[in-house]
Amino acid sequence: MIRSLLISIFFLLPTLLVAQIRMSKLVIKSKESFDLGQSDILVADTLIMMDSSTLILNKLKKENFVRAQVVIFGNHCTIDGRGIDGKPGRDGVPGVTPIGPCQSGTPGRNASKGLDGTSGINLFLYIEQVSIKGQLIINLSGGNGGRGGQGGQGGSGSPGTVHCKGGDGANGGNAGQGGNGANGGTLTLSSKKHPNIQEWVGSKIIVKNAGGVAGKSGRAGYHGSAGLGPSRKNGKDGQPGIDSISGLAGNKGTINFESN
Repeated sequence: MIRSLLISIFFLLPTLLVAQIRMSKLVIKSKESFDLGQSDILVADTLIMMDSSTLILNKLKKENFVRAQVVIFGNHCTIDGRGIDGKPGRDGVPGVTPIGPCQSGTPGRNASKGLDGTSGINLFLYIEQVSIKGQLIINLSGGNGGRGGQGGQGGSGSPGTVHCKGGDGANGGNAGQGGNGANGGTLTLSSKKHPNIQEWVGSKIIVKNAGGVAGKSGRAGYHGSAGLGPSRKNGKDGQPGIDSISGLAGNKGTINFESN
């Protein structure tokens, strides 16, 4: 039993070490960035962010925690916890227009839906003593939805001859739906020695936690044209693909204040 417990702790220890960054002093130089990487917890006795520096949160984790005793922010510092934008949907493959006479085209393929954005990070920011030289920007905006793919164009019919009419044009592929924008993250802010820190929000602390923009729908595929034949022995035009809809916009995040 004891041996099994020790083995479990041995394998769990690397995970626990990765999950938390512990530093006595972290200085992020001007115009440079510090990325939490695989960790979602930063604990520092002193955190100094110089002008135009950036702290990048772990965007693969829904919640991130930053705890520091003394924090000094320069001007235009940024904590980046934005969600990831969704990628566009795949376009539909166009249909084929045959080479031989009197043959119909093949339909265009349907497009795929744009991917949804990911939510902004829920950030828990616990600081004892804080100084802000200019403005601190905390960006927890939700990711935008990806654009829907374009429907593939239908193949056209090939020309007719005296023995057969022109081929029919094929239908275009359907448009892809736009992806959904994601929700903005929630900021939980606490400072024991600055209990009125909420008064800084909007002036010294700029919080961006808007929901992500909805992805637009793609365009329906155009129809294939009819193949022309002699004596008006033409084929028929195909039908255009079906239009789709845009995704949904994400919701704005919230701000909480704690006094512990």
